Amino acid sequence: MDDQKQKILIVDDERFYINVLIELLSSEYNMVVTKDGTEAFNRALESPDLILLDVMMPGLNGYDICRQLKADDRTRDIPVIFLTVKNELNDEIRGFELGAVDYIAKPISPAIVKARVATHIALNNARIKLTEQKIALEEQVCERTKEICHAQDVAIYCLASLVETRDNETGFHIRRTQNYVRVLAEYLKDNPRFSAVLDEEYILQLYKSAPLHDIGKVGVADKILLKNGPLDGENWEEMKRHTLYGKEAIDRTEKEMGITPFLNLAKEITYTHHEKWDGSGYPRGLNGDEIPISGRLMAVADVYDALISKRAYKPAFDHLTAVEMIRVQKGKHFDPDVVSAFLALENKFKDISNRYIDKD
Repeated sequence: MDDQKQKILIVDDERFYINVLIELLSSEYNMVVTKDGTEAFNRALESPDLILLDVMMPGLNGYDICRQLKADDRTRDIPVIFLTVKNELNDEIRGFELGAVDYIAKPISPAIVKARVATHIALNNARIKLTEQKIALEEQVCERTKEICHAQDVAIYCLASLVETRDNETGFHIRRTQNYVRVLAEYLKDNPRFSAVLDEEYILQLYKSAPLHDIGKVGVADKILLKNGPLDGENWEEMKRHTLYGKEAIDRTEKEMGITPFLNLAKEITYTHHEKWDGSGYPRGLNGDEIPISGRLMAVADVYDALISKRAYKPAFDHLTAVEMIRVQKGKHFDPDVVSAFLALENKFKDISNRYIDKD
């Protein structure tokens, strides 16, 4: 058998037609023959490039065999040409409905057989090539998408790290808070109050955009941002404007680059993570479900991390103290269901804080 030739499987119980087909085609193709309909499927698993299939055979007929071939992923794409003395229109329609690519009536015309075999071999070759190109293209697109996503993640992290460094915080604050937010979201995704929003794509985008929650601090003056001690009066009012500065920065980006789900979510977090459940937060005094879910999740994550972190104006609280301080704000500062999730996940929060612990 010449490995360079493509292979044709003949399924026919009449020796005369088998001999004619072999004589016509064997100079150009490798020929495999079976007279047994029950054996045809097993021979088809040897991956012929085309099947010439007789309809009228004892046992399994050609229609039964074709139906079996097209029902199996391993043989579904092999082109089938019916060879038969049944040449009524309904017979041809039935063959095509079962998935055959052509229909040649017996007695056969040598020229027609050779031409149609060549045509369908060529078409199958083209289909295989297109499939291979499609797979290769999908792999390239997938790889390029990964590269773009990685570049996006790096840019976001660098930008957020710059903000945190200016605020005398560390990049570990970014890592901690984005992981806190993710575990909260994953815990709450089956809660009826949250399930319509918290699907896998939203949670991924939430995780990626969380580092930008304080991006607006770049607009706050150093004398306020770096002050050792609590802020009051005009200084506090200016500090609160970092939520607006962040929103405006992303608004400008959307105006230039277009609106995306990622940017919209980043803007939402930036603008609303200091809102409080009872309406006493800022910048808009939203309350309850008026606050986007992203802002409610970030509120708990951000406050917990602030409590356990040392700042120039405060010592770090231990984990249990921070948990209790958040618990007593259930239904006041924070969404009650988010606090319930936090309490259920407090050990995971502690693990995350230990994994990304600040270095002196």
